[in-house]
Amino acid sequence: MQRTGTITCKTKETDIAVTLTLDGYGMGEIDTPIPFFTHMLTNFARHGLFDLKLLAKGDVDVDLHHTVEDTGLRLGEAFKAALGDASGIRRCASSSVPMMDSMASVVVDISNRPYLRFDASGAASAKKKICAAKGGSIDDAFDLDLTKEFLKALSNSAGLDLHVTLHYGEDVHHSIEAIFKALGRALAMAVLKDDRIKGVMSTKGRL
Repeated sequence: MQRTGTITCKTKETDIAVTLTLDGYGMGEIDTPIPFFTHMLTNFARHGLFDLKLLAKGDVDVDLHHTVEDTGLRLGEAFKAALGDASGIRRCASSSVPMMDSMASVVVDISNRPYLRFDASGAASAKKKICAAKGGSIDDAFDLDLTKEFLKALSNSAGLDLHVTLHYGEDVHHSIEAIFKALGRALAMAVLKDDRIKGVMSTKGRL
Protein backbone atom coordinates (compact mmCIF):
# COMPACT_ATOMS: atom_id res chain seq x y z
CA MET A 1 0.00 0.00 0.00
CA GLN A 2 1.35 3.40 -0.99
CA ARG A 3 1.85 5.90 1.80
CA THR A 4 0.02 9.02 0.66
CA GLY A 5 -1.14 12.16 2.45
CA THR A 6 -3.41 14.91 1.13
CA ILE A 7 -3.86 18.31 2.75
CA THR A 8 -5.77 21.40 1.63
CA CYS A 9 -5.92 24.72 3.45
CA LYS A 10 -7.22 28.14 2.49
CA THR A 11 -6.60 31.31 4.47
CA LYS A 12 -6.86 35.01 3.69
CA GLU A 13 -3.21 34.90 2.62
CA THR A 14 -2.75 31.54 0.88
CA ASP A 15 -4.62 28.67 -0.76
CA ILE A 16 -2.61 25.44 -0.84
CA ALA A 17 -3.34 21.84 -1.83
CA VAL A 18 -0.76 19.08 -1.40
CA THR A 19 -0.74 15.36 -2.16
CA LEU A 20 2.48 13.57 -1.24
CA THR A 21 3.27 9.92 -1.93
CA LEU A 22 6.35 8.67 -0.10
CA ASP A 23 6.68 5.50 -2.18
CA GLY A 24 6.80 7.27 -5.50
CA TYR A 25 9.01 7.79 -8.52
CA GLY A 26 10.12 11.39 -8.14
CA MET A 27 7.26 12.85 -10.16
CA GLY A 28 6.37 16.46 -9.45
CA GLU A 29 3.28 18.39 -10.51
CA ILE A 30 4.02 21.66 -8.78
CA ASP A 31 2.60 25.11 -9.38
CA THR A 32 3.42 28.09 -7.19
CA PRO A 33 3.54 31.83 -7.96
CA ILE A 34 7.29 31.74 -7.24
CA PRO A 35 9.11 30.03 -10.15
CA PHE A 36 12.34 29.52 -8.23
CA PHE A 37 10.45 27.92 -5.32
CA THR A 38 8.63 25.65 -7.78
CA HIS A 39 12.03 24.60 -9.14
CA MET A 40 13.30 23.81 -5.62
CA LEU A 41 10.22 21.75 -4.71
CA THR A 42 10.58 19.84 -7.97
CA ASN A 43 14.17 19.01 -7.03
CA PHE A 44 13.04 17.94 -3.55
CA ALA A 45 10.50 15.51 -5.02
CA ARG A 46 12.86 14.18 -7.69
CA HIS A 47 15.76 13.48 -5.36
CA GLY A 48 13.50 12.04 -2.67
CA LEU A 49 11.68 9.85 -5.21
CA PHE A 50 8.45 11.29 -3.83
CA ASP A 51 5.42 11.89 -6.03
CA LEU A 52 4.33 15.42 -5.17
CA LYS A 53 1.28 17.28 -6.41
CA LEU A 54 1.26 20.81 -5.03
CA LEU A 55 -0.77 23.86 -5.99
CA ALA A 56 -0.08 27.04 -4.06
CA LYS A 57 -1.57 30.50 -4.44
CA GLY A 58 -0.61 33.39 -2.23
CA ASP A 59 -0.26 37.12 -1.70
CA VAL A 60 3.18 37.42 -3.27
CA ASP A 61 2.32 41.03 -4.07
CA VAL A 62 2.79 41.58 -0.32
CA ASP A 63 5.87 39.37 0.04
CA LEU A 64 6.97 35.77 -0.52
CA HIS A 65 7.02 34.80 3.14
CA HIS A 66 3.35 33.82 3.58
CA THR A 67 3.35 31.49 0.58
CA VAL A 68 6.69 29.87 1.36
CA GLU A 69 5.95 29.34 5.06
CA ASP A 70 2.42 28.03 4.50
CA THR A 71 3.68 25.67 1.80
CA GLY A 72 6.17 24.29 4.31
CA LEU A 73 3.39 23.80 6.86
CA ARG A 74 1.07 22.04 4.41
CA LEU A 75 3.84 19.86 2.99
CA GLY A 76 4.80 18.82 6.51
CA GLU A 77 1.20 17.95 7.33
CA ALA A 78 0.93 15.85 4.17
CA PHE A 79 4.22 14.13 5.05
CA LYS A 80 2.95 13.28 8.53
CA ALA A 81 -0.36 12.00 7.16
CA ALA A 82 1.45 9.83 4.61
CA LEU A 83 3.77 8.43 7.26
CA GLY A 84 0.97 7.26 9.53
CA ASP A 85 2.24 5.69 12.76
CA ALA A 86 5.81 5.50 11.41
CA SER A 87 5.91 1.77 12.05
CA GLY A 88 8.94 0.03 10.55
CA ILE A 89 10.75 3.13 9.26
CA ARG A 90 14.46 3.70 9.79
CA ARG A 91 13.65 7.13 11.25
CA CYS A 92 17.12 8.75 11.07
CA ALA A 93 19.15 9.55 7.97
CA SER A 94 21.53 12.05 6.44
CA SER A 95 22.61 13.23 3.03
CA SER A 96 25.27 15.56 1.67
CA VAL A 97 24.89 17.04 -1.80
CA PRO A 98 27.40 19.14 -3.75
CA MET A 99 26.43 21.56 -6.45
CA MET A 100 29.49 23.08 -8.07
CA ASP A 101 30.60 25.85 -5.66
CA SER A 102 28.22 24.77 -2.88
CA MET A 103 27.78 21.80 -0.57
CA ALA A 104 24.92 21.15 1.85
CA SER A 105 24.22 18.46 4.42
CA VAL A 106 20.88 17.50 5.96
CA VAL A 107 20.52 15.23 8.99
CA VAL A 108 16.99 14.25 10.00
CA ASP A 109 15.30 12.34 12.80
CA ILE A 110 11.57 11.71 12.34
CA SER A 111 11.15 11.98 16.08
CA ASN A 112 7.87 13.89 16.44
CA ARG A 113 9.93 16.48 18.34
CA PRO A 114 10.28 19.46 15.98
CA TYR A 115 13.61 21.24 15.97
CA LEU A 116 15.58 23.09 13.32
CA ARG A 117 19.27 23.82 13.38
CA PHE A 118 20.21 25.86 10.30
CA ASP A 119 23.79 26.96 9.74
CA ALA A 120 24.84 28.86 6.64
CA SER A 121 27.47 30.95 8.40
CA GLY A 122 30.31 29.61 6.27
CA ALA A 123 28.73 30.50 2.94
CA ALA A 124 29.33 33.68 0.96
CA SER A 125 25.87 33.12 -0.57
CA ALA A 126 24.24 33.78 2.83
CA LYS A 127 23.83 37.47 2.00
CA LYS A 128 22.69 37.03 -1.61
CA LYS A 129 19.20 36.95 -3.09
CA ILE A 130 17.41 35.62 -6.16
CA CYS A 131 14.69 37.68 -7.79
CA ALA A 132 12.25 34.79 -7.71
CA ALA A 133 8.70 36.10 -8.13
CA LYS A 134 7.04 37.03 -11.39
CA GLY A 135 7.39 40.77 -11.65
CA GLY A 136 9.04 40.83 -8.24
CA SER A 137 11.81 43.06 -6.98
CA ILE A 138 15.04 42.18 -5.22
CA ASP A 139 13.39 43.31 -1.96
CA ASP A 140 10.97 40.37 -2.20
CA ALA A 141 13.51 37.83 -3.38
CA PHE A 142 14.27 34.26 -2.39
CA ASP A 143 17.29 33.84 -0.15
CA LEU A 144 18.68 31.57 2.56
CA ASP A 145 16.59 33.31 5.23
CA LEU A 146 13.43 32.36 3.35
CA THR A 147 14.78 28.84 2.89
CA LYS A 148 15.19 28.65 6.67
CA GLU A 149 11.58 29.75 7.20
CA PHE A 150 10.36 27.01 4.86
CA LEU A 151 12.42 24.40 6.69
CA LYS A 152 11.22 25.63 10.08
CA ALA A 153 7.59 25.33 9.00
CA LEU A 154 8.20 21.88 7.54
CA SER A 155 9.97 20.71 10.69
CA ASN A 156 7.21 21.99 12.96
CA SER A 157 4.31 20.42 11.07
CA ALA A 158 6.01 17.13 10.17
CA GLY A 159 7.62 16.59 13.57
CA LEU A 160 11.19 16.56 12.27
CA ASP A 161 14.42 17.08 14.18
CA LEU A 162 16.20 18.72 11.27
CA HIS A 163 19.83 19.83 11.08
CA VAL A 164 20.83 21.68 7.92
CA THR A 165 24.35 22.88 7.18
CA LEU A 166 25.47 24.82 4.14
CA HIS A 167 29.20 24.16 4.37
CA TYR A 168 30.12 26.66 1.68
CA GLY A 169 28.66 28.35 -1.36
CA GLU A 170 29.20 31.30 -3.67
CA ASP A 171 26.08 31.16 -5.85
CA VAL A 172 22.87 31.39 -3.83
CA HIS A 173 20.93 29.37 -6.43
CA HIS A 174 23.41 26.50 -6.13
CA SER A 175 23.41 26.76 -2.35
CA ILE A 176 19.64 26.57 -1.95
CA GLU A 177 19.31 23.84 -4.55
CA ALA A 178 21.90 21.70 -2.74
CA ILE A 179 19.83 22.07 0.45
CA PHE A 180 16.56 21.01 -1.20
CA LYS A 181 18.20 18.03 -2.91
CA ALA A 182 19.85 16.90 0.33
CA LEU A 183 16.53 17.31 2.16
CA GLY A 184 14.74 15.05 -0.31
CA ARG A 185 17.46 12.41 -0.17
CA ALA A 186 17.70 12.39 3.63
CA LEU A 187 13.93 12.08 4.08
CA ALA A 188 13.77 9.35 1.44
CA MET A 189 16.24 7.26 3.43
CA ALA A 190 14.58 8.03 6.78
CA VAL A 191 11.14 6.82 5.64
CA LEU A 192 12.44 3.55 4.20
CA LYS A 193 10.79 0.49 5.73
CA ASP A 194 12.99 -2.20 7.27
CA ASP A 195 11.48 -5.63 7.90
CA ARG A 196 13.72 -6.05 10.94
CA ILE A 197 12.05 -3.12 12.71
CA LYS A 198 8.95 -4.13 14.61
CA GLY A 199 6.75 -1.19 15.54
CA VAL A 200 8.52 2.16 15.76
CA MET A 201 12.26 2.71 16.10
CA SER A 202 12.14 3.84 19.72
CA THR A 203 12.80 2.23 23.10
CA LYS A 204 9.69 4.05 24.36
CA GLY A 205 7.46 2.16 21.94
CA ARG A 206 6.13 5.34 20.33
CA LEU A 207 7.35 8.57 18.79
